[in-house]
Amino acid sequence: MAEPDLAMFRRFAVEPGLIGLDWTGFRDAQEPARQFAANGYLSPDGGRLMVAVGDDTAGYVSWRRGAYMPESWYWEIGIALLPEWRGKGIGWRAQAMLCEYLFHHTPVQRIQACTHPENLAEQRALEKAGFQLEGVVRAAEFRAGQWRDGLLYSRLRSDPS
Repeated sequence: MAEPDLAMFRRFAVEPGLIGLDWTGFRDAQEPARQFAANGYLSPDGGRLMVAVGDDTAGYVSWRRGAYMPESWYWEIGIALLPEWRGKGIGWRAQAMLCEYLFHHTPVQRIQACTHPENLAEQRALEKAGFQLEGVVRAAEFRAGQWRDGLLYSRLRSDPS
């Protein structure tokens, strides 16, 4: 990630619909620059990497630490692609590559991802990236004026890549 990438993060914070179903309202457009200045979006608790296709930026992948117990933490990953790059087979590859990176460089046993029940493309992408559906997380997020369910997927270190 480099400083010119911050423009895309500012867009995700202030352009309704650009991030698709994940739009949860306007956010501080200067926060991406503060976060980048603090740690370049890489920390022991998570980070972001750019998704590039040739010389073009298609979006980004992210990960953040979560835990069911302090001794058994996991990564939760996400992806945001710009609209013109969706539906081209880029998302599942980027998420699979991120999993390989995290399994190679951290001792984590579990990587998980959540998506919306109506986001069929992301469900297919997660499955292609080696994730398995675990179930429905009821009333997991407040979006567009109501509480909505989410789908929880996971991939274990021992699962096939």
